[in-house]
Amino acid sequence: MSGYLFDSHALLAFFQNEPGAEIVAKILRRSIEHNLDRLICMINVGEILYLTKRRFGDTKKLEILSRIHQLGFKLLSVPDSLIFQAAEYKAQYSMSYADCFALACSIENSAVLITGDPEFQAVSHLVKIKWIR
Repeated sequence: MSGYLFDSHALLAFFQNEPGAEIVAKILRRSIEHNLDRLICMINVGEILYLTKRRFGDTKKLEILSRIHQLGFKLLSVPDSLIFQAAEYKAQYSMSYADCFALACSIENSAVLITGDPEFQAVSHLVKIKWIR
């Protein structure tokens, strides 16, 4: 395992102190203590930013982006191969397109997927998942 890949659901729960936030905090602490990667796909960063802006405005959006950097997240770019893989998952499974990117990134990086989103139950045979709820 190279570390943890966080989906939008998990980080939004953490940043908004929703159910599952303490589990995300514990995983973040553990990953920092053991020098494990904290990964997030740029598509999911975009999802976090637009959802935060809609609900809380620009100031909070920028705070969240700053916190992602402060927590040492590695932001994963989206090459063509990842787009094609996410499209395959979207065609095969009933998941949001952004979730398909988190899945593809997690598999490509051999990372444990951190989520509380029930959509991932359909693909739990493809990737190791740590559920926050």
